[in-house]
Amino acid sequence: MGSILSLKIAVLIPDISDMNNVSISAVDLFCGVGGLTHGLERAGVSVSAGVDIEASCAFSFEANNAAAFVGADVATITPKEIEGLFAKEARFRLLAGCAPCQPFSTYSQSGRGKKYEDQWPLLLKFGSLVRAIKPDFVTMENVPQLTQHEVFELFMKSLKGYKVWWRVVDCGEYGVPQTRKRLVLLASRHGEGLELRPTHSDRVTVADAIAKMPAIAAGERDPDDPLHRSPRLSEVNLRRIRASVPGGTWRDWPVELQADCHRRGSGATYPSVYGRMHWKQPSPTVTTQCFGYGNGRFGHPEQDRAISLREAAMLQTFPRDYRFVPADAPIRFSHLGRLIGNAVPVRLGEVIGEALLRHAAAL
Repeated sequence: MGSILSLKIAVLIPDISDMNNVSISAVDLFCGVGGLTHGLERAGVSVSAGVDIEASCAFSFEANNAAAFVGADVATITPKEIEGLFAKEARFRLLAGCAPCQPFSTYSQSGRGKKYEDQWPLLLKFGSLVRAIKPDFVTMENVPQLTQHEVFELFMKSLKGYKVWWRVVDCGEYGVPQTRKRLVLLASRHGEGLELRPTHSDRVTVADAIAKMPAIAAGERDPDDPLHRSPRLSEVNLRRIRASVPGGTWRDWPVELQADCHRRGSGATYPSVYGRMHWKQPSPTVTTQCFGYGNGRFGHPEQDRAISLREAAMLQTFPRDYRFVPADAPIRFSHLGRLIGNAVPVRLGEVIGEALLRHAAAL
């Protein structure tokens, strides 16, 4: 397995030994469709490669970024193979690793069960790669609940010799138009000073992000953008969204539209499901189910539909022209919703990159 992957890496990564101006060379583990990589590149960090087990991410990652996609399981990749991905002449090396968050997320009701236990060691594998490679810098993004688990303490022990900064940050303070909270960790082998600084006192709103998108109906798509499409709604859900007000809840509906589960005690704790977003506020956290009107406050502020896949991506601060699938590929809501919802917001990646470059420049 190792020799096959090494050969693949040698083919994918171009000769970059003459990149004398590269300050930081990065490898992005669990790269997905490239949200973190795109943000790092926008900041000026040179990402040489992204590694992910999901082959369907390859098109999007390479179509929008200068880095190469390496289809491999991080659980079995070796430190030597990772080291071969960095630019040889770079002054500093960055290893980024946003391990799958399902084991820790409150959005996954089964997150503590057997289904996801095999993903817990991925964070520990990331830590073992840090110990072996000893990159100059490390960054990780994950859900806030990770800090409540023993695996986070074990990962922190992998960072012996680093100065570590971590916080649960409000992504809205960095220009992401969501109420998204995320754990961000930054570590440096070169002393103190590496940290994130909020960039926005005024929040970016849903209107700022998607107000200029063409109007479409539920079940329709924009002929100029295959991702700007929204699923069909049943007749009862069409009636429900017409009765919804921006920022409101299902409690605004007439009684005959309320489901039995809403009126039960357990349903009362989920008031934002079947809700509309508000133009003048940030959106809720964009999840893997963001395309479904009934999955959260994912109703469009004024059109009678859920937000489109493109709008979800833009709320994740992907550029409007970011390509997720080839032109002739089928669009599957569940698949692309998962890739978009799991991505690191591009703007957050950019802020992380800016912090790294500031720190590197001071050394």
